[in-house]
Amino acid sequence: MSINPKTTAAIGDHPLHPMIIPFPVAFLVGAPIADLAFIGTGDGFWGRAAMWLIGAGIVMALVAALAGFTDFLSEPRIRSLNDAWYHMVGNLAAVVLALINFYLRYAQGAEAAIKPWGVVLSLIVAGTLLFTGWKGWEMVQRHHVAVMDAPGQTSSEPITPQHGGESHRHAA
Repeated sequence: MSINPKTTAAIGDHPLHPMIIPFPVAFLVGAPIADLAFIGTGDGFWGRAAMWLIGAGIVMALVAALAGFTDFLSEPRIRSLNDAWYHMVGNLAAVVLALINFYLRYAQGAEAAIKPWGVVLSLIVAGTLLFTGWKGWEMVQRHHVAVMDAPGQTSSEPITPQHGGESHRHAA
């Protein structure tokens, strides 16, 4: 068994979740920026851009969640981390708020829904992502989730001592 909690949603030894998460984060953090640009300029382009950024953020968050849930459900050591629970529940809350925000904009019109609730929801989602991103960072940096066990290790295969006390990994 690997010393560090291992990710299971991966291509080779490259975890999928951290490869995907920049997309929903960029989209959902871009939405309040577009909202503020709309409020500042009154240009409808920014209202429509914010709505579609939220929509794209939701879709990509669901893709990222598939990889995150796979890791969470398949590795008991990840599930035992409080930071993992905060990360997951916070991200679920952010996606639910983004869904509500998108629905309001779709139902009322992209520009009409921005003041006041659209921008408030966008800012809450961005703030929530700041918190959940911090918790994701804690999982990697503090708890070493998906981090190789030894310097120079090129695979998630466990390191075992061999002849003369040297460490070599087993062939795959």
